[in-house]
Amino acid sequence: MLQKKKSELPIKKTGVAVPFRRGLSSALLLGILAIVGFSIAIAATVGVGQDSTSQVRLALAKAVVSPQDLSRSFREVAKQTFPGIVSIKTEGKVSQVMNNLGGGTGIPPEFEQFFKNSPEFKRFFDVPDLKKMPRGRQHRSLGQGSGFIISKDGYIITNNHVVNGADRIVVKLHDGREYEAVDVKTDPRSDVAVIKINATNLHALPLGDSDRSEVGDWVLAFGAPFGLEQSITQGIISAKGRGPGINERENYLQTDAAINPGNSGGPLVNLNGEVVGINTAISSRSGGYDGVGFSIPINMARWVADQLLEHGHVRRAYIGVRIQPLTNELAQQLDLNIYTGAVVTEVVPDSPASKAGLEPGDVILELNGKKVTGTRNLQGITERLTIGKPYSLLIQRNGKQRKLKISLAEMPGSDSFASVHKKREARSKETDAPGTVSSEELGINVQNLSKELAEQFGYPEKLSGVVITSVEANSIADNNGLSVGEVIEKIGQSKINDVDDFKKAIKNASAKKGILMLVRRGGDTRFIVVKADR
Repeated sequence: MLQKKKSELPIKKTGVAVPFRRGLSSALLLGILAIVGFSIAIAATVGVGQDSTSQVRLALAKAVVSPQDLSRSFREVAKQTFPGIVSIKTEGKVSQVMNNLGGGTGIPPEFEQFFKNSPEFKRFFDVPDLKKMPRGRQHRSLGQGSGFIISKDGYIITNNHVVNGADRIVVKLHDGREYEAVDVKTDPRSDVAVIKINATNLHALPLGDSDRSEVGDWVLAFGAPFGLEQSITQGIISAKGRGPGINERENYLQTDAAINPGNSGGPLVNLNGEVVGINTAISSRSGGYDGVGFSIPINMARWVADQLLEHGHVRRAYIGVRIQPLTNELAQQLDLNIYTGAVVTEVVPDSPASKAGLEPGDVILELNGKKVTGTRNLQGITERLTIGKPYSLLIQRNGKQRKLKISLAEMPGSDSFASVHKKREARSKETDAPGTVSSEELGINVQNLSKELAEQFGYPEKLSGVVITSVEANSIADNNGLSVGEVIEKIGQSKINDVDDFKKAIKNASAKKGILMLVRRGGDTRFIVVKADR
């Protein structure tokens, strides 16, 4: 284990106040000076009563640095960055032989006859006979990825999925030297890992400020795609704050710089030569580069790495709520005049949120004076705050804004919500047991949530609501995504305790206008608007 004090952590914020490091392209500097001079000249010709700022911006937008200058800039950044890039190879034990580490040849059966006798493809068909393998024999699974050096004394950042499950990790430096990792610390939630090698006087890369990166900024992606070491691609930041559903913690930078298998863990670098992200994933129909790549923002990765090195794990603060984005439909149903924020769908008992007085249906607008724009934004603001310290919380409830005080607690393990509500896949047959109530308009049958039904669907006994026992095909309920096993907890502002509450609430609701429901499935709750025109 590493023995590092907080003051000795190798990861330090460099900020973007280091616009040009030694050796960075003088051509780019001259180009920028030329643009500045050009803009001053334009500004001098603008009359005092005119919008000089907009005209200068227009002139800057039209000004073009030559392709040669841009090429030299890329080249200088590459020269400064490559010495800090590493290739990572991993080995792990597997209990049985898989055909070519993939369970098959990877070639469709109808085409195998054309490739089976070809020398180039023969290795795909040389599959060992499992029946003839020595009993108890262990085999090795091999993996590869990328990483980058963050301290001279051998600390390296990469992705968790690059090193996860490996019992041997070999790091290859730019100059060809190889070292075996002596310590590994990982955070699966963010997919960040920090590994340590016994080496000194290494070339550490400066870390930038990903919050200041803007859509349209030039970036370079470094790594070892398909095992091709010391590779670089260029592109721009296409979007920020992406959450494609890969990890629990997501706030990705999207880029069109080519990212391919093997690039994982490599740095995304701006034209100041600063790391702004960790290349992590691609969105692809082919399995390769399709123009959409995702990088973990370096500000998040830096914080995670600091936590790993200081505590051995990441201590995240949490509120104790389930949340969902505030859509236009939800805003209308909740009678809100705002369209950004995070809607509370569930409050965990004995959590900071419960003690602060939060309720389902509240919309969180601000935390610690920072505006909440969505669920990932709130998550990012919350988890880096100080555990145990009180913070201001601005919410909107029933059309009125309220200020609360909340003291955050340390987030429990990944099963914190599962411990409250077991997450089971609901498997049941449609029933018409006594006490069933139907809604012909919606096309569903519901029952009181009995002890037997709660056990069948994996809900706690004390949960209140009605459980959906059947859904008519192509009905309003079906078209809006309601399904058997879900529990309806609220309709509009009315809490649903039993079928009588359900009948009263449905009688006063209209699917043409939209019916707001708070629905639970397994351990998840969400607000939905059930409408007839879907």
